[in-house]
Amino acid sequence: MQANDVRLLIVDDLDFMRTAIRDILRNAGFSTLYEAVNGREALMKYEHVRPDLVLLDIAMPEMDGITVLSRLMRTYPMARVVMCSALGEEQMIIRSIQLGARDFIVKPFKPERVTSAVKKVLGLDAV
Repeated sequence: MQANDVRLLIVDDLDFMRTAIRDILRNAGFSTLYEAVNGREALMKYEHVRPDLVLLDIAMPEMDGITVLSRLMRTYPMARVVMCSALGEEQMIIRSIQLGARDFIVKPFKPERVTSAVKKVLGLDAV
């Protein structure tokens, strides 16, 4: 699997965060990127797109990332999810790992942390 063969779903309610993550991933060679602005949209997009990995914000209106993660893992136990959270949400990070998240990124994040987490979870870190 190469970076340009990977389908990624970016889920965050804030446009500037989705844009920042999208730019980081494009610069790292990932070109097939999908976006969702809330948890409900994320679940629908996952169903249609079947991404290789989801970058999922924890704090969102309508349906938070923990609920999305729980539903995803129940329906798609092999789903690969990297959680994104703000500082101070340590308990939510622990909960997300218990539910099946493969990694987490703490906001504000460094671009290399985003790409290293994605590559690690996808098994591209040796490439």
